[in-house]
Amino acid sequence: MKKIRHFLNLDELSKKDIHEIVSKSHILKKNYGKTSLKRKKILAMIFEKPSTRTRVSFEVGMKKINGEVVILDQNDTQLARGESLSDTIKVLSRYVDIIMYRGSDEKKLYEISKSSNVPIINGLTNQSHPCQIIADLMTLEENFKNINKINLCWLGDGNNVCNSWIHASKHYDFNLNISSPKGFFPKKKVIDKVKKNTIKLYEDPEEAIKGADVLITDTWESMGMKKKKATLKKFEEFQINTSLLKKTNKETFVLHCLPAHRGNEITNNVIDGEHSLVWDEAQNRLYAHQSILFWCLK
Repeated sequence: MKKIRHFLNLDELSKKDIHEIVSKSHILKKNYGKTSLKRKKILAMIFEKPSTRTRVSFEVGMKKINGEVVILDQNDTQLARGESLSDTIKVLSRYVDIIMYRGSDEKKLYEISKSSNVPIINGLTNQSHPCQIIADLMTLEENFKNINKINLCWLGDGNNVCNSWIHASKHYDFNLNISSPKGFFPKKKVIDKVKKNTIKLYEDPEEAIKGADVLITDTWESMGMKKKKATLKKFEEFQINTSLLKKTNKETFVLHCLPAHRGNEITNNVIDGEHSLVWDEAQNRLYAHQSILFWCLK
């Protein structure tokens, strides 16, 4: 029996697999609209959390490669009335060819991967966001000859996107500095799991960004995870603004996975400025997601 190719977390992929997915993303961008699945496939997407880019890029991406899409928002299904996600997946996997799940609890993600007869894609959980990182890696490869040995610096909350950057570091040799307020770093077990000495933690953002080729940030408050005003105050020095950018002492690019809270983690003149790769990064979600679909259905 053919093994099901789930796309759950980047640290569980082989180096060959992640490089294959990123490489295919570039090919799909270059030949956009000219590459199709050999046979029509159906993608079901389950949303327990709101989505703009993930939803649209997967739907458009799947349709562009001759696939069909079924979208299920939690409130519009029996999930809202208490049906278990596992039971829903058992049925859906008999109807469709692949499922993208976007929710909160990563435990649910792994539970449904055991219930499903078709590939499951992690569209985001509170603990990880691997689809975003494929697009980000693609974006970096468009701007650097070799992304190994470049210096990346994460600023702000050590959240799900940050975790997925840590996972990706297992397969690349870039340096990753993580700068967060005390108490908001990624969990030690996440960092320890990848066993990389190229990850360094800093409480001082100005120290962390020295020599950075790329600054990366995200919202200080993830969906459904509000922080008190006094807590948010601690994040102010981690804002990416022109003053901070100058202190990298080199030409530095900026990534943000969006949605952005302008004036909080990033300023208008940075996100819309010459150093920003944010809009290319968002566009590249389309090709990255197509590539993930091809890889899972291979």
